[in-house]
Amino acid sequence: MSYIKTAKRDKVPFGQKVAFGIGMLANQMFPAALGIFMVVLVQDLGFPGWMWGVIYLFPRLFDFVTDPIMGYISDNTKSRWGRRKPYVILGGIILFISFIAMWQLYKDAGVDYNFTYFMIWSIIFYLGITIYSVPYVAMGYEMSEDFHERTDIMATAQWIGQWAWVIAPWFWVIMYDPDWFESAEVATRTLAIWVGAFSAICAIIPGIFIKSKSTLNENYSPLKLKYIGASLKEIGSGFKSAFKIKPFRQLCIATFLVYNAFMTIASFSFFIIVYHLFDGDAGAAGIWPTLFGCLGALGTTFMVIPIVTKMSKSMGKKKAFLVSQTISIFGYLMLWFLFVPGKPYLFIIALPFFSFGIGSLFVIMMSMTADVIDLDELTSGLRREGTFGAIYWFVVKFGFAIAGGLSGVILSTVGFDSGATVQPEGAIDGLRLSFSGIPIIGTVIAMLVMRSYEVTEESAGKVRVELDARKKSTKNLTSYYQTDKLLSLNKFNFTSGLKTDVDFSSKTEKERKNVFSTTLKNKLHGICFSPYTKDQNVGNQLTQEQIKRRMAIIAPYTKWIRSFSCTDGNEDIPKIAHEKGLKTIVGAWIGKDKDKNEKEINTLIQLAKEGYVDIAVVGNEVLMRNEQTEQNIIDYINRIKQAIPKLKVSYVDAYYQFLERPKLIEACDVLLVNCYPFWEGCSIEQSSQYLKEMVAVTKVVSKGKPIIITETGWPDQGDKVGKAEPSSENAMKYFINSNNWAIDEKVPLFYFSSFDESWKVHHEGDVGARWGIWDKDEKLKYN
Repeated sequence: MSYIKTAKRDKVPFGQKVAFGIGMLANQMFPAALGIFMVVLVQDLGFPGWMWGVIYLFPRLFDFVTDPIMGYISDNTKSRWGRRKPYVILGGIILFISFIAMWQLYKDAGVDYNFTYFMIWSIIFYLGITIYSVPYVAMGYEMSEDFHERTDIMATAQWIGQWAWVIAPWFWVIMYDPDWFESAEVATRTLAIWVGAFSAICAIIPGIFIKSKSTLNENYSPLKLKYIGASLKEIGSGFKSAFKIKPFRQLCIATFLVYNAFMTIASFSFFIIVYHLFDGDAGAAGIWPTLFGCLGALGTTFMVIPIVTKMSKSMGKKKAFLVSQTISIFGYLMLWFLFVPGKPYLFIIALPFFSFGIGSLFVIMMSMTADVIDLDELTSGLRREGTFGAIYWFVVKFGFAIAGGLSGVILSTVGFDSGATVQPEGAIDGLRLSFSGIPIIGTVIAMLVMRSYEVTEESAGKVRVELDARKKSTKNLTSYYQTDKLLSLNKFNFTSGLKTDVDFSSKTEKERKNVFSTTLKNKLHGICFSPYTKDQNVGNQLTQEQIKRRMAIIAPYTKWIRSFSCTDGNEDIPKIAHEKGLKTIVGAWIGKDKDKNEKEINTLIQLAKEGYVDIAVVGNEVLMRNEQTEQNIIDYINRIKQAIPKLKVSYVDAYYQFLERPKLIEACDVLLVNCYPFWEGCSIEQSSQYLKEMVAVTKVVSKGKPIIITETGWPDQGDKVGKAEPSSENAMKYFINSNNWAIDEKVPLFYFSSFDESWKVHHEGDVGARWGIWDKDEKLKYN
């Protein structure tokens, strides 16, 4: 059923997959060893159940803050080594130090001291996990854009990572063998050194060997402390927008349910084998607790992962997940019957089936997450592996935390006593019932959640094709505007500039900025309002707080505000503008979606009735984008006129769209035209004269109706268009000269735009994102 066959150039070298997989061995070894060593806290150091629960839960609450911040930092890091590698190496070092320190516990120190000491170092340890795992996982998502290659990458990584679960159970044998160590507490202190060193080396390997490109020249957000602090709300907004994506939400919920259910009962296998199969004699139990974990992990390594990888390619990732989890349910049921006192070997029969649950989870889910990141890029224009990795692995770690808390609750509820050789009646049966019942319940709910998952190989392939096409076209297709359109209408004899232009040739940079500042302080007729912050995209819900903040910045420098939409919070723009004493041109965004158009029109009418609209606009450049017919636009205009008879109503488009549309001109009360000398490839020296001629050709067909320039501007960065070159100097020149001419000719002009719009970088390239008077961080550029 392959939709797009993986091209040879899309294949990731096997050595790169192995390097990533060795990092997964570290990512798995730390929690695997932790799960084994944690038994010592109860069994040998006397921690009560509530302490067990707190130790599991509290550090993960710390992750709730650190994971999203780390995702934001990783996504915005400028480094010659790329966004991820420096943190992978740093995280590995922190994990090495903290894991060793965390397990230097002494029974003689007392429970309270050991609890406090362990808690402090565990917080440092989990900080190291965050610094390491968030960029490490994002690194894996970035390795390939191919649907099946992603599964192969994750399968290789999980195959290598599974050896942690093969090795770790043998720690139980070593810890409780007096020929090795005099006690388990001594064992953990020593083993922690070896585990910490080995795992840290594995953690650092991806940071050394995985290829990544320099991000020194990327247009990322600043990582100064004050910017990170100020960006916490935007980080939260990014998390919120990512979690709004239904397929990603399904992946997170299903992972939480399966992983949380498994981890809740994982440590119970030790207690069930020792107390149910061997009557509480840990010595008699020998290596059977170890074999349970070891054989299960070996089954995952050599059977589950290869089978699931093939299933994923033959039947699709969703079906592979559902089939795997069904097999695991059968395995959990078998374990209820095959934990037979005196016959420990029987549980081995259930292990291959039992292993399909967790064994398949991360192979499939991490591959699916990479597909969802593509889907997010298609809709948001942003590439946010760090954010998605932070959310996904926060869910995993939070599931681990909840599991620890539930483990403690269950141990207390069933009456398990770590100090008793013979357990109270019903305690072990309660653990056995939990061991089979909780994972089955969690898995069934997870399967129900995933039934409606809609990202298939075909749909993912189409998304990838569209993204590739967008990347190829970004440098060439930066606008719908037609280069030299004005020159094709008439042969103009352009000279260099108008009498209103300022002579910059003898001015220093400081003097040019002073002229810019004076022009701005004298107040513009109007500014196009850019509401979306740097981590947002069109369609994100705007808050009143961000609109008020941005309105307060620009209000002292303009008389009018122009908005483009009446939904998703944009409807608050004219209200807040009127509170500031500003007049408004309020636009209803019109596109192909009829239902959305209706919502926009109805909200515009309501805003007008409430007195917040000075000029109403039906659509922006809709005809240029060929998304509606001229007659449909006219019908919308007439509908608003009927609803609000005294209101001026019009339509906005490139000036040339009006030249052969007399019916449209007749319907409009005022002609609202967008004029961009830049997009037509005009040099900065001729730009103000070019602007004047754009308005002049429109006047010829205007039937005497007023003309307002609703958009014009010049970018300060990006690709050239003909003779039009983006630069800070040219942007300042155009701002000054176009406003001087507009004032002299008494032509109302709305400058585009107030703030840089980061979301446009994936639609129009760098040039599309750099038209603002203020930058994306709301700082005045030419100060």
